[in-house]
Order: sequence, then structure tokens, then C-alpha cells
Amino acid sequence: QVQLVESGGGLVQAGGSLRLSCAASGIKFSVNSMGWYRQAPGKQRELVARISSIGTTVYADSVKGRFTISRDNAKNTVYLQMNSLKPEDTAVYYCRQIRNGEGFGSWGQGTQVTVSS
Repeated sequence: QVQLVESGGGLVQAGGSLRLSCAASGIKFSVNSMGWYRQAPGKQRELVARISSIGTTVYADSVKGRFTISRDNAKNTVYLQMNSLKPEDTAVYYCRQIRNGEGFGSWGQGTQVTVSS
């Protein structure tokens, strides 16, 4: 059974930082690409960063230079370091497997990030 558990969200002032974690179980984590998505109120869920099994990263333009995705295969965990946060980064953040460039499989419960101005 696949399980993705996101954590690390919270309330932070603009310019602050947060580090999100996503612990995965039930998948061959080390061979999977993983992605971080977010969904703001009234908006569609969007992919903000992804990392391949060998550590190649891709970022949405809106977060490039501010967010860093990384992974620890020994811990089956993917991280999202978020710096210089802006109010427009406020959203629920989710992780998911990526296959053939598309999101695959189940979602976790997400973790809320709120950035105050």
C-alpha cells in the first residue's frame, strides 16, 4: 500500500523559510522520480518541483532560485526547501510520484503553507 506523508508546513512571514518533508512507503522510492505540487484556494494544483531518481531537478518558473528539492533514498524521503517565501506561495503542498513526466499514483494528505505579508 502506497503512503505519502507530508509535513513541515506552517505560518511564516514573507521572506521566511520552511522545509517540507514527504515520507514515502510502499513504493520503490529510489527508482522513482518525485514531485512537489501545490494548490492554492480557487486554483488548480500545479507542479512546483520534481527530482529524478538520479537527482536531476526541474522547477516551475515561479519558484526557481527560491525553492530546492532534494531526496534521501536511505530515508525514502523527498524534501522541499523554500526560501524567500511570498504570500503567493500560500497553498497546500503535496508530493507524488512522477512517471513519464506526469504525476502518478496516490496523493498524501498535504501540508498547509501560509505566508503572511
